[in-house]
Order: sequence, then structure tokens, then C-alpha cells
Amino acid sequence: MNRFFSMAKIHCALTVLLLACSAWSQSANVSVVFEGLNNPRGLKFGPDGNVYVAEGGAGGTLSSIGLCDQVVPPVGPYTGDFTSRISKITPDGIRTTVADNLPSSQTSPATGSLVSGVADVAFIGNTLYAILAGAGCSHGLAGTDNAVLRVNADGTTTTIADLSAFLKTHPVKNPNPPDFEPDGTWYSMIAVRGAFFAVEPNHGELDMITTNGQIRRIADISATQGHIVPTAIAYHGNFYVGNLNTFPIREGSSKILKITPSGQVKTFATGFTTVLGLAFDHIGRLYVLENTTGNPAPTPGTGKVLRIDHSGRVEEIASGLFLPTAMTFGPDGNLYVSNIGFGPPPVGLGQVVKIQVPQ
Repeated sequence: MNRFFSMAKIHCALTVLLLACSAWSQSANVSVVFEGLNNPRGLKFGPDGNVYVAEGGAGGTLSSIGLCDQVVPPVGPYTGDFTSRISKITPDGIRTTVADNLPSSQTSPATGSLVSGVADVAFIGNTLYAILAGAGCSHGLAGTDNAVLRVNADGTTTTIADLSAFLKTHPVKNPNPPDFEPDGTWYSMIAVRGAFFAVEPNHGELDMITTNGQIRRIADISATQGHIVPTAIAYHGNFYVGNLNTFPIREGSSKILKITPSGQVKTFATGFTTVLGLAFDHIGRLYVLENTTGNPAPTPGTGKVLRIDHSGRVEEIASGLFLPTAMTFGPDGNLYVSNIGFGPPPVGLGQVVKIQVPQ
């Protein structure tokens, strides 16, 4: 997964310029719900009608060099701190912190010091859970692990499953040594029938995590697909997984896989680019979030949302998004997207935007 962040260095100068002037054109159905977030990633609506956003944070300067295996240069070594958080945003745009001081880490300065932290959130009943991507000794934070956390009512968190330990004892068939994260860089998590299903892009797998801490691999995606960097997940009878793919970006090189609950992997649709989000609407149409289009490296203002109808026809729903990183449907039937989700310097500039979805 770190290719997503590390290769963004190619466009760092452009990103800084565009962030400074905020001069990009989004389609008319896109509006800002909230801005002021730190590397916003996965987001979900809670049973209370508020949207909960995982924020990667601001990284930090703590190092674990000499204590454990590091991510290889130029991506590593990582540094980090406890600057990640989960925010709640009300329908009228008021943000409060739900959980704070969570692990956040960043790549080396040579690759843009780009940040991972809390990667996604999900609810089971009224209880909020989160998945970490920025923890682990290999990410500069000795004594921590990537994990699924339960968020308690007082804002504290409880680890229910140690994902770093699972990855280290359950290797995939086709890891990519030049781009390997010992602790993984988890990206998307959904709740289905009382359990969590999460995608790990760097190793290339889909796993089930129960609320009592059991972890089971559903599919080793790398075994049949190689290092395609799977990122986004949605569920509609089967699991649907989209991939970022490697860099430089090749237009149309990303795809959507259909993975059965028993772990059979088949290609569902092709011809997409840098997929970082998937969501089904109430009548079963699949929406695809593309981070960058028309460019060989991550490029602000080129993100899109596409829709696949029941016949397989693809239409554009929104365009002009600024390095979007995740999306979810709201109770109003519209899409909500984490926008300005990475790139230097995104701290405090991240947004949640609403996309009014045409029928």
C-alpha cells in the first residue's frame, strides 16, 4: 500500500501549489460538508445520523531504528507519533473528537513524509470500531501494532485483534520485497453480519475479524492477482474489492474483483483507474471512487466517482475531486467522500464533501 503514498512524491510540488491556491474545479453536484481534517480516510455514518471519519493524523518524529525491521528505503524508515484521531461530524457541520492520540506514521522525507494512521471505521450495533494502518514498530512506533480497536464511550480504545501479529505469522503467496510493510498498511473495513472484513493492500489480502479477536483470511489476493494493491471493499451478497495498482499510473489498469465468502476470486469489471472507494446504492448499483485520472502520478483535481448499472454500463457521477481517499452513502441517499485525503501539506485541509447522486 505504501506505493500509494510514496509515489505521490512525484507530484509533491504540484500538490503544494494547488493546495495553496485551492484552485480546482469540481462538478456542480459536489459541496463541502466540513473542512479542517488531518489526512481524512475511511468514513461511515453511525446509527445516530452523524458521520464518523478516520483521520490519518500528522505523523511525527519518533523512530524505531535499531529495534526492529524497518520499511526499506526510499519509502522507509518511517517516523511517527500519536497524532491520529477519529472525528464525529454532525449534519450541521460541527466536529468533535471521538478518540484521539492514536498511532500515526509517515514515510521518509525522500518520499514526501506521507501519513498513515486510523484507516477506517465501522459500526456493529451502536459500537464504533476502527482499524489502524499507521502503527507498528516497522512504522517507527515501537510497542504498537496495527489492530482493530473498539472505541469506548469515554473515548478510550480497546484492542480486539492484533493485525500486525497475524500478518507476520500468515505470509501471503506473492509479497513484493521492494515494497514490503511488515506491519501492513490496512485500508478499508466494513461490517457484515456481526464481523469485520478488511483489505490489506501491501500484502494483498482480504481478512475477516470477529469482535472477540479471531482473524481468518478470506482470500490471498496476491496468489492469483500478484501485487495489484487492493484497497476498497463493498458487500452485496459477495465482496467487491477495487485496486489502486502500482505506479506510474496506467489509465484503465485498475479493476474490481468479486470475492465469494468462501474466498473465490474473479474479475467483475475492468477499465478503472486508482480505485480507493466502492459503495452500493439501495438498488444495487456500484459506485467507484477514482483518486486520480489522466495522469501518471497522484494529481489533485482529477478524482472521479463512476457508477456501474445493472447492465454493466459505466457513467460519470462526479469529477474534479482533490485526491479523494474513501466514500460512503449517507442516510439521505447521497455520497460522502473524504477529500484532500493525502499529499503535502494536508494537515488541517482535509474535507468531507457531499455528492448529490442523480437517479
